[in-house]
Amino acid sequence: MWIFTETGFVSAVRHYDDLNLVVVRARDAQSLEVLAELAETPVEKTPENDYPYRVSVKDETLKFWLSTTVDMLDYTNFKDRVAVSRGDAYHRALSDVWTTMHEVSDGGARR
Repeated sequence: MWIFTETGFVSAVRHYDDLNLVVVRARDAQSLEVLAELAETPVEKTPENDYPYRVSVKDETLKFWLSTTVDMLDYTNFKDRVAVSRGDAYHRALSDVWTTMHEVSDGGARR
C-alpha cells in the first residue's frame, strides 16, 4: 500500500520471509524516521532496491503510527501542509500525483 503523509511517502508490503512483519519502504530516509523511532529500529539502507530505505515492523507498530498520524491531522489542505512540513520538492511530487489521479475519476463525477 502507498501511504502519503505530511512527513513523507512510504510503501508498505508484507515481509517476504516473515509474515509477522511489514516492510515499510521509502525513497528518502526522512519518510521513515518517525516509524523507525517508534519501532526502536534503525532505517536500513538498501541502495540496490527500488526503495533505498526500509524498516521492518510488526503490524501493531504500523497501526499505531497510522493512528497517531490521524490523531495529529489538524490541517484543512494537505498539499499546503506538506509545502511547509517537507518543502517544495515533496509538494511538487504530491501535486503531480494529485493531477495524475484525475485519470481515474468516475466519468460522471465532475461537470
